[in-house]
Amino acid sequence: MSWKEFKEKKWFRLFRNAYILVLTIFVVWMVFFDTNSLMIHWELRKEVQKLERQKEILETEIEKDQEILKKLSKPEELEKYASENYYMKKENEEIFLIEYEDSLKQKKNEQ
Repeated sequence: MSWKEFKEKKWFRLFRNAYILVLTIFVVWMVFFDTNSLMIHWELRKEVQKLERQKEILETEIEKDQEILKKLSKPEELEKYASENYYMKKENEEIFLIEYEDSLKQKKNEQ
């Protein structure tokens, strides 16, 4: 293919137009190289979506915690929670811890 034939191609004539050439360079610059490029916007959008999902998860956890706090505001519930989770007891009370075989096996495997 000679240079004359190459210059006569439709796409070559189109890119010889100064406006099209400048517009093409501008678009390529904005998409890939600029500090506010579309690639950076795309990555930031993904991160924002990830943070929004995390926010929703944390909001549901906050709601659960608020319900627990409401429950624990009653003295009876607070006593129950302390005895179940921290093995606290009243003065005349006895606590029996029951461990099943499979839970003992798991503890041995963890050590």
